[in-house]
Amino acid sequence: MKALCGFLVLTFLLVNCSQHPSADTVIHGKIWTGNPQEPYAEAMAVAGDSIVAVGTLSQVDPWIGKNTEVIDATGQLVTPGFIDTHTHFVDGGFRLSSVQLRDAKTPQEFIQRIKAYAAKLPAGTWVMGGDWDNQNWGGALPERSWIDSVSQNNPVWINRLDGHMSLANSAALKAAGIDDKVKDIPGGAIVRNKGKVTGIFKDNAMGLIDKAVPPYAEAQEDQALDTAMRYVASKGVTSVHNMSGYWSALERGRNQNRLITRIYAGTSINNWRDLVNKINKDGQGDAWLRFGNVKQFVDGSLGSHTAAFFKPFADAPKDSGFFLTPPDELYRGIKSADSAGLHLMVHAIGDKGIKTLLDIYERIQKENGPRDRRFRIEHVQHLHPNDVPRFKPLGIIASMQPYHAIDDGRFAEKYLGYERCKTTYAFKSLLDAGATVAFGSDWFVAPPTPLEGIYAAVTRRTLDDKNPDGWVPEQKISVDEALRAYTVNGAYASFEEKIKGSLEKGKKADYVILEKDITTINPVEIRDVKVMRTVVGGKTVYTVVK
Repeated sequence: MKALCGFLVLTFLLVNCSQHPSADTVIHGKIWTGNPQEPYAEAMAVAGDSIVAVGTLSQVDPWIGKNTEVIDATGQLVTPGFIDTHTHFVDGGFRLSSVQLRDAKTPQEFIQRIKAYAAKLPAGTWVMGGDWDNQNWGGALPERSWIDSVSQNNPVWINRLDGHMSLANSAALKAAGIDDKVKDIPGGAIVRNKGKVTGIFKDNAMGLIDKAVPPYAEAQEDQALDTAMRYVASKGVTSVHNMSGYWSALERGRNQNRLITRIYAGTSINNWRDLVNKINKDGQGDAWLRFGNVKQFVDGSLGSHTAAFFKPFADAPKDSGFFLTPPDELYRGIKSADSAGLHLMVHAIGDKGIKTLLDIYERIQKENGPRDRRFRIEHVQHLHPNDVPRFKPLGIIASMQPYHAIDDGRFAEKYLGYERCKTTYAFKSLLDAGATVAFGSDWFVAPPTPLEGIYAAVTRRTLDDKNPDGWVPEQKISVDEALRAYTVNGAYASFEEKIKGSLEKGKKADYVILEKDITTINPVEIRDVKVMRTVVGGKTVYTVVK
């Protein structure tokens, strides 16, 4: 009897020891992990919000239990969730319901869309957003005279798609107290015709109208945030870096457990002390919402002729752009924020602007002493060749937006000439020089669609289809390099590489299932590939309904 009991106990222990814990989800298929030690896997297991196994079928399938969801992704591609390293996130949500002008092809269509949109609004409601593109009709800037007759009852304040100039109608000028006697603003420009204000305000001058725009209600901000999150989830984006405010809306989303997108939140460098106080009081946040970065501007944009260049624009021999922030002021602000331990993410587009910022970053590293800063330059669009090798030794991250390349490529040579474009959006040159390149969209300025971004970086075929072999084709990069820029490097660019950015055991279960294997198909087809499923923290936040 004693021997029988011993046998039963041993059998019970062996059975229980052989039982394997089960996962909530197991995925079968080709998995691009982002892990250089194991670039591809056959399967992945997820339990709770984390990855518990990645590897071969034989390594992962023991995690399958009676309640495990098994996803067959055969013929598709599983990747880490895409990280968009440069967004104006809540503004992007607002843009989805604003007047849509990005693809208006003629002044007549531009006017008609504003007329139709304004007609649906109560009198006095501001018409905002727009994202118009004057290149669609040859480059002429719109004027308030175009739209005054169709918008008498509503102030109109609509931006060019790059966000560096906007058009105000007469009602908006009146609301802001602006007339033809208004003085010019340093770091900005007010376009005039025979002394009359046309309604176009550039960069810092835009603040003259901005101050008259009524603030959004909390409910409007919350709706815009929710709209933005749902939209980017449909594009495979699981994390964003937010450049512009709306702290309260983001915190409400976190406190109410509404977030389905992880957010690295920033603010203007002018508010860096507020950010320090917030972090000292509440901490830096968690895996859903983190604070710590500050944004500053060196110059403007190419499309608005406000980026700072060493040489004049090819189409405007007396104009070489300008600084939005004087270099001395730029240095003081960056040094102060860096001294407080904050993460600097500074906009620089023209070659003069980029070099000025590189010089400032280098100086501050020496003056403030060594630490893991991960200084970022946002956009890095028009590099001087001499500055390409400086990024790696200085540890500076090039935070770039490949969609801009195939957008600006339509007109950049007209503005800069052929030679200066050789290191424009110099993805390959920077990677070859050992720089860390992280990709994003600059949404609302460009669509938050990583697959279009990968397509842009790999093909460099401009939006007008006039460069089938690629604009500045020597700067093309591989699909693998573009994927890393949207995942692994994106996580590194926010100090979060230990929890996300690659599909490895212990990291957050943020992943995307793509309709096709973008590493093997013709790169021209990448932008048309569908996102089949987006998962954040183990929970499906978007799926294609079959």
